[in-house]
Amino acid sequence: MLINLGRLLILCVWGFLLFNLFHPFPKPLKYFIDVALFFMVVMHGLQLVLLKATQPISYWQETKIFIFGLFELLAWQKKRPLHKNK
Repeated sequence: MLINLGRLLILCVWGFLLFNLFHPFPKPLKYFIDVALFFMVVMHGLQLVLLKATQPISYWQETKIFIFGLFELLAWQKKRPLHKNK
């Protein structure tokens, strides 16, 4: 439930950041949002590259990880819990 709420929040953030590209906000805010968009693309891209280096993933999973970031990885962790050796 909370993971899906986080995904919705991230979609809203992406929408807000991308909206600035097509309909720019006033100048001081525009530059801040441009930097935030750059930072988000770099961080989600870095997260995707590091994950791809450790395990094979499909194109659809790559897309979801790039868009949703940490929330998609939390969903993965919830689906596949770690097995502890006892």
